[in-house]
Amino acid sequence: MVTRTMKKGLVVYKIYRALSCGVSPLIRLHLRWRRFLGLEHSRRWPERLGHPSQPRRPGPLLWFHAVSLGEGMIAVPVIKHCIQRMPHLNVLMTITTVSAFEVLSKSLPSEIVLQFSPVDTPSSIHSFLDYWKPNVIVLMESELWPNLIMDASKNGITLALLNARMSEKSFKVWSRQELLPLISLMLSKFSLIVPLSTEQGIRFQLLQAPPYIINFSGDLKYVIEDFGVNERGRNNIDDLRLQLTQKQVWMASSIHRGEEEIILGVHIALMQQQPNIMTIIVPRHPQEGREIAKKLEKEGQKVVLRSRYEKFKPETNIYVVDTLGELRHLYTLTPIAVIGGSLLPGLAGHNISEAAAAGCAVLTGYHIGHFSHMVLEMQRSNPLSVLQVSGKSELEKALFELFTNATLLEARRRAAKEAFCSLSCGIVENIWSLLNFHVLSGLSAGESRSLRL
Repeated sequence: MVTRTMKKGLVVYKIYRALSCGVSPLIRLHLRWRRFLGLEHSRRWPERLGHPSQPRRPGPLLWFHAVSLGEGMIAVPVIKHCIQRMPHLNVLMTITTVSAFEVLSKSLPSEIVLQFSPVDTPSSIHSFLDYWKPNVIVLMESELWPNLIMDASKNGITLALLNARMSEKSFKVWSRQELLPLISLMLSKFSLIVPLSTEQGIRFQLLQAPPYIINFSGDLKYVIEDFGVNERGRNNIDDLRLQLTQKQVWMASSIHRGEEEIILGVHIALMQQQPNIMTIIVPRHPQEGREIAKKLEKEGQKVVLRSRYEKFKPETNIYVVDTLGELRHLYTLTPIAVIGGSLLPGLAGHNISEAAAAGCAVLTGYHIGHFSHMVLEMQRSNPLSVLQVSGKSELEKALFELFTNATLLEARRRAAKEAFCSLSCGIVENIWSLLNFHVLSGLSAGESRSLRL
């Protein structure tokens, strides 16, 4: 049965490979168009086609791949731990988005090489692997690309998937009769899969990942480090803290389009009851912050935009953040954090642990996707650690109660911090133990496999 499934998987893979080869010219044109739109790096976009821009140092190479800033940030503590334990290792990190590059290029240790990831066409993957010759590839979360995985396996490169997750939608797609053999084949090429939750582990088992490669360690989103704040930014945050001492502050972070209407409605209602309210709005994408600020100013709201580094005026009551990589620091300005991407149908939530780490009372909606496991974990650890609200009226009621009940606010802040501390303990060390046993044990200071490309 397994052999028959693998054979079917190979047939499906050959079809995928042929199709991805055929559309390669269109993908090149698409990348050029994205570069024109500012969605690809103006100078380094050829890296997306597998063309390197930095030298490959001699010695064993460990390649970490993440898509966006969130996935990149959870990889960094693991990378640093690997370098600490095995200093002879070279580390290459790839990302896909320009925003992730802008933050990580300024924050990563100098010994880590940062590149844009290759698109999953045969020529791009071949060029990339031929040049970098990695010994190990560590993929973050949900980066399952057939050409990359199959070519890596063919050339003896060890594969690992950390903080592994698959959305319900993707799971249904891969579970279809015609695609299940392909995903089963791909997962069989891994030496280690570390799901971020038990539910995710079950999904990978249902997709026929070998049970012996599935291990658990905890969610790496609990151990994200501070990123992206320069000295000017840190000084400005300290100054903001002084300016906010006489204000009742709350923050709405990772806000998606449409959610700003809910936040503004709650803000207006709170202002009628608590005139010294300060609402901090942090949109998911910085450009949306500038759009929100313009819209609010036209409506007569007194707004300050973060990128302008302006002082608050006495009438200022909304602060809009249009910068990247500062969220963890900004959480220290507020006793209450409402985590967005969760208040409207079709959204899938965001990381609540950063707000909990800062000691905020944490609120979020019910549309939270795979973050539901984090909410449940924290609530099991302490029922007061996370409060879920269903919309504007519930959010308004919850915030008013927190602003008028200092005892409740302090209890929720303490509960969130304690739950975070409990759940974040030992995760990186657990990941290291799994990587060392399943993936890195064969590497030594003088070892470097040659690829047969």
